[in-house]
Amino acid sequence: MRYIKLLCFLFAVSVFVGAAAKKSKNKDKYGVYMVGVSASFTDSLVYFTDIQFLDSAVVDGKGFLVGRQQYSLQLKDYLETKEGGKNRTCFMFFNVRKNKLQKELMKLKEKYKKGNNMVLKSVNPEFKFEKAELY
Repeated sequence: MRYIKLLCFLFAVSVFVGAAAKKSKNKDKYGVYMVGVSASFTDSLVYFTDIQFLDSAVVDGKGFLVGRQQYSLQLKDYLETKEGGKNRTCFMFFNVRKNKLQKELMKLKEKYKKGNNMVLKSVNPEFKFEKAELY
């Protein structure tokens, strides 16, 4: 009788641990803070966007921003049409936590300021990232 009680107890514990450790099937995370940076090899001007929250942005299970190429192209197109910037290379920084993204952005700006040969400029606040169209 004692062994049956012990066996039942172990079975109950294993069921409880299994249920508690079960992960959700949806590993995608919605809502991302992002910032765009644009630099050029032929220009000393570096553009930074404001930190923006996109609730439609998705981080996949591997930690990559889904549609990051389209977000970079949005910034590049805006700078070419509104600011007259040619041959710009745009890249995205993102995080689900705003304070971590702010720290990363501060480090990047310090690196650019350190050389004293780059001019940092903010992108017009009218620029907003739009939802990336997934194919």
